[in-house]
Amino acid sequence: KKVPAVPESLLKRRKAFATMKAIRVKKLLAEKKARKVTRHLIYKRAEQYHKEYRQMYRREIRLGRTARKVGNFYVPAEPKLAFVIRIRGINGVSPKVRKVLQLLRLRQIFNGVFVKLNKASINMLRIAEPYIAWGYPNLKSVRELIYKRGHGRMRKQRIALTDNALVEKALG
Repeated sequence: KKVPAVPESLLKRRKAFATMKAIRVKKLLAEKKARKVTRHLIYKRAEQYHKEYRQMYRREIRLGRTARKVGNFYVPAEPKLAFVIRIRGINGVSPKVRKVLQLLRLRQIFNGVFVKLNKASINMLRIAEPYIAWGYPNLKSVRELIYKRGHGRMRKQRIALTDNALVEKALG
């Protein structure tokens, strides 16, 4: 009986490797196709947001001009969100202010939180005014904050938010 030139175990391994490689190539192509579709969707969504923001900006200008033309005043809408930072420490804080700072989750100096603005939260900000600094965030500052300091919990680990893909994977 003649012995084969290549051992059977090696042939088996080569065959298994070839099938694994074919599966991997197919998977990579499918991922590439899916990535292309999602990039297109993201681009379309960004275009839509840009168009929407431009329309809102132009609408504000138009309303102001029409009000001026008629001789009235136009009062723009109040912002709905604020970013609050604690700027003073713990020495000599009165109990009421301490409670407000706890409710705002500002237990340490230089901690920051986003706060939805309504009558109650504005009154809380007034009470804690000497200990905090606050203002209205724009898209650029929110993006910088999240990319620099933002973290999320994935698989019981604290992971820095570096990419939208992380958030997408966590939320589904």
